[in-house]
Amino acid sequence: MEKARPLWANPLQFVFACISYAVGLGNVWRFPYLCQMYGGGLASVVVSFFLSTYYNIINAWAFWYLFHSFQDPLPWSVCPLNGNRTGYNEECETASSTQYFWYRKTLNIAPSIQDSGGVQWEQALCLILAWLVVYLCILRGTESTGKVVYFTALLPYCVLVIYLVRGLTLHGATNGLAYMFTPKLEQLANPKAWINAATQIFFSLGLGFGSLIAFASYNQPSTNCQKHAIIVSLVNSSTSIFASIVTFSIYGFKATFNYESCLNKVILLLTNSFDLEDGFLTASNLEQVKGYLASAFPSRYSEVLPQMKNCSLESELATAVQGTGLSFIVYTEAIKNMAASQLWSVLYFFMLLMLGIGSMLGNTAAILTPLTDSKLISSHLPKEAISGLVCLVNCAIGLVFTTEAGNYWFDIFNDYAATLPLLLIVLVEIIAVCYVFGLRRFESDLKAMTGRTLNWYWKAMWAGVSPLLIISLFVFYLSDYILTGTLQYQAWDASQGQLVTKDYPLYALAVIGLLVAASTMCIPLVALGTFIVRCLKRGDTAPMA
Repeated sequence: MEKARPLWANPLQFVFACISYAVGLGNVWRFPYLCQMYGGGLASVVVSFFLSTYYNIINAWAFWYLFHSFQDPLPWSVCPLNGNRTGYNEECETASSTQYFWYRKTLNIAPSIQDSGGVQWEQALCLILAWLVVYLCILRGTESTGKVVYFTALLPYCVLVIYLVRGLTLHGATNGLAYMFTPKLEQLANPKAWINAATQIFFSLGLGFGSLIAFASYNQPSTNCQKHAIIVSLVNSSTSIFASIVTFSIYGFKATFNYESCLNKVILLLTNSFDLEDGFLTASNLEQVKGYLASAFPSRYSEVLPQMKNCSLESELATAVQGTGLSFIVYTEAIKNMAASQLWSVLYFFMLLMLGIGSMLGNTAAILTPLTDSKLISSHLPKEAISGLVCLVNCAIGLVFTTEAGNYWFDIFNDYAATLPLLLIVLVEIIAVCYVFGLRRFESDLKAMTGRTLNWYWKAMWAGVSPLLIISLFVFYLSDYILTGTLQYQAWDASQGQLVTKDYPLYALAVIGLLVAASTMCIPLVALGTFIVRCLKRGDTAPMA
């Protein structure tokens, strides 16, 4: 007899699984960035596979930082000595201690994508650990995943609340919050702001990856999916705003700290250069005294002027950072200046791990569910073996991201593996449901499942608004790629201590093309294959003359 499909122990497990998947790293490192900038089937399996290969390296980096968070002082809080032990490391002094730890100690990054280098064994071990944790979480299917999601969904909120209390008490937190809630009205006329806002919601919810569908397949048929969709959407959007308040309070502290440090350096420089009395020059009278010194001692002031930095709180707050830069550079820079910095570092990177692992459970579910549902595969391999093989293959491919050029390949996968393909997948899903299967048939199926008639709002969104929005996003991305010309990436220049822009080599462009094509081509190829098989079956069953 055919085995019964495993189900969630209760509906709450399904909701927590969806929240744990949807509320991920994007809520912490992309939504705050957009606020700072603007004031905001088969193909699915391939996209989820690509996502899983690179996404877990973020968890590996989080493990790496978590392990180093127990050191006193934090290793990214100070620059190391040079080889002669006569001063600080030159690259670290040129950049900053947090940038040095990230680019040199963590990534040991190459100067370009062409210089691949070897595998960094420390990062490789962290990646293996990350995949081992994921495997243990998915080993027993919904039985184990259903228990894990309680932690991956709830613990990040506990840490965010703790960070919120701490962040609001930091000096300069109000500067960050004021910057967050001050709208840039001129951006309302910028179409890119609206496009990015729509894209953020689209990708944050994890639409098109197949994870939500995979989770929902373990529900009872009578489950109220409409209520769950509303809950997950509201929780996801609320979390983005909540996480942004936490982020901007800490970001305000960092910006204020850097601004005041800059002012103190200028005050010290002017005090020593013009033999001023200690304490005479302050932040409140600095501009006035600078004007007096420039007019009274023009020659000496012109000599000192090149050494003075232009200190601006607004420019510190306006420095837009997202992704790994926000998580592993900006946050660590703020944490190192806090009291009990080790405690805050452990809490932060533990939260990142919970967010990352929660999202990975959804990513792997999107891959495993169709594989385990396939009678051809499941008849030969048990579920544990299929899960193990998927994790092993992903981990092996993920070792590419632990090389010296691994971060550049990570950016390629992050930017191109799940953007255009995902938009196309969701567009095809909507067209297939609304215009091929039929919206009325779909409505009757939902009524049979939930016992409720579908609201007009859902039908209007599915049949009209959503397809138009996705087509607009699709056109925007295509035009943006075309207008950009040669695709470029940010490479780390150790001599300058900063990122520089370089063109992708031809083989990297070929990989980008393959990433986009591999998932999008699944749709027409499978459709063509299904059509041919059906035609052949019809031919075989045709009556003899």
